[in-house]
Amino acid sequence: MDLIWTPWRYRYIERVAKDEGCIFCTLQQRKDAEAHIVLRGDKNFVVLNAFPYTSGHVMVVPYQHVGDFSACDPETLAEMMRLAQRMQIALANVYHPDGFNLGMNLGRSAGAGVTGHIHLHLLPRWNGDANFMTTIGETRMVPEDLDSTYGKLRAELGLK
Repeated sequence: MDLIWTPWRYRYIERVAKDEGCIFCTLQQRKDAEAHIVLRGDKNFVVLNAFPYTSGHVMVVPYQHVGDFSACDPETLAEMMRLAQRMQIALANVYHPDGFNLGMNLGRSAGAGVTGHIHLHLLPRWNGDANFMTTIGETRMVPEDLDSTYGKLRAELGLK
């Protein structure tokens, strides 16, 4: 069995463990630019991952605080997929990736950093993007800061 070490994620996990309340419930109350909320729908919002695996790593998050996928209402899930599709198009136009990862981590043992509020990850991927810094140096190389990513995606979505 191979072990995959992700020490850069510990900062996030440590922070989440110390935070009072739900980070996603808190984020949705903040101003979009401050929280890096790229897009708002009726039942979900799209936010940049504060600890991205790649440039453009976004999450689609329901406004409703729900920790169990099976408890989420069908309208919220349908909008979640529509927003993910819209974001995939925007990410493709802005970053021209070779592929995408799309998925959820449900529960701590499945890798969820926030277990009480479901969210869908969408990550652009490039051939060879797991460079030596990630695999050997235990360091994530993301070539763009969150404010730049936020500005590019908002512009692509036709939002100010």
